[in-house]
Amino acid sequence: MNASVVLFSLLLAVSPAVSAAEQADLIIRNATVVDVEKQTTRAHQAVVVRGDAIVAVGDDAAIAKGWKAGRRIDGNGRYLIPGLWDMHVHFGGGPELVEENKALLPLYIAHGITTIRDCSGDLPGQVLAWRHEIAEGTLEGPRLYTSGAKIEGIKPVWKGTIEVGNQDDLAAAFTRLRKDRVDFVKITDSTLTPALFLDAVRGARSNGLRASGHIPMALTVQQAVDAGISSIEHLDYAYKAGVKDEAAIAADFAAGRINRAQANERLDAGFDRDTALAAYRGFAAKGVYVTPTLNGGRILDFLDQDDHADDPYLQYIGPKLQATYAWRVERAAKATPEQIQARHQQYHQVAAVLPLLQQAGVTVMAGTDAGFLNSFNYPGIGLHDELSLFVKEGLTPAQALSAATRAGPAWFGVLDRFGSVSEGKSADLVLLDANPLEDISATRQIATVVMRGHVYDRKALDALLAQTRDKVAAWRNAAP
Repeated sequence: MNASVVLFSLLLAVSPAVSAAEQADLIIRNATVVDVEKQTTRAHQAVVVRGDAIVAVGDDAAIAKGWKAGRRIDGNGRYLIPGLWDMHVHFGGGPELVEENKALLPLYIAHGITTIRDCSGDLPGQVLAWRHEIAEGTLEGPRLYTSGAKIEGIKPVWKGTIEVGNQDDLAAAFTRLRKDRVDFVKITDSTLTPALFLDAVRGARSNGLRASGHIPMALTVQQAVDAGISSIEHLDYAYKAGVKDEAAIAADFAAGRINRAQANERLDAGFDRDTALAAYRGFAAKGVYVTPTLNGGRILDFLDQDDHADDPYLQYIGPKLQATYAWRVERAAKATPEQIQARHQQYHQVAAVLPLLQQAGVTVMAGTDAGFLNSFNYPGIGLHDELSLFVKEGLTPAQALSAATRAGPAWFGVLDRFGSVSEGKSADLVLLDANPLEDISATRQIATVVMRGHVYDRKALDALLAQTRDKVAAWRNAAP
């Protein structure tokens, strides 16, 4: 055999143009891939999925030659983003509400949310079971991270907690949480003493877990940061760190010289931009994230302007879950005109902190606080409302999108598997009709969701919505 024949044979063996196409499960053709990290787009791309992973991303024509798949989706110029993460949700209301809570899970998928972080309610055992069932593929729902039961003090406001009154209780709490293999620790401030709060944060760290929570009024935010808290839930706690005499307010509250209302008045009056930026740069240096949950606050602070009685989304919320909304609604209704005005002003004051966090380099995580008790703060659509508020209050659409796609994976230390449309990442994808880098409302315009490699086209997404809507209608009809 002469040399030219041998060379031609070798070329045939290695050339992708003439070799057999590789087999995949799914190819998304001709999509515009959104690079959230670089805030750019790449047109005419193809994405190849095998199992639950992305195995190739590249020029559409080149990918088409090298791959074949049982299913193809025509991206038709649409925009492909990583799956969305809601980093603050709740399930609860008591054992009789288990099914109504379970019916919320499809709502997340239907709105492009492929991962959620449960920040504890009063059904921790049930949620832990759901986490396992979802991972095993026996329950349809988004990937679920959970804190299990939260750590609290003795006889707290919140149910379903681990009550901690001393060091032995705290040690027992971590024994239980390790046994439950929780994904992080949630600590709240209803009755937990300041000293035990700090010990709980340190304990989470020593047990290899991230600590997330609310910060007691008797402590400064810096004390929680120094103890090792990993995420601060709700923007009003971050706001507190920007108050010049925060330490004096905390000390006065701890000593009983002022009550909570008086403390809040001083906090509202004492915010200082330079103090805040210095504190927030400290957050960023220590890797402390903030989950603002703006939408929940907005809803409650402006109930006088919108009572939400005619919200179309109520058709997806079970009647018993809706009943849990009543206590916040009734409390808001009792406010005087002066209190209502103060409520509005406080919302705007706190919301103005958001761009300062971004400026200081703090990672902002998108989370809704959606679930039981939190009136009209809806699972699914609530995340898109949150992102719209982020932009309204000063973030760019790209920054808001990053808060919902990259911040969550970064906090959990899994950015190597999630947060971008690239080879080797999980096949959690959302195909949008418009570019979210130009207008964040594009995240609402969902054509297709891919979750762990499973495809939900628009028809399937609508079926998920109908599934929950029909269950809610049946529960309503069965009510006495």
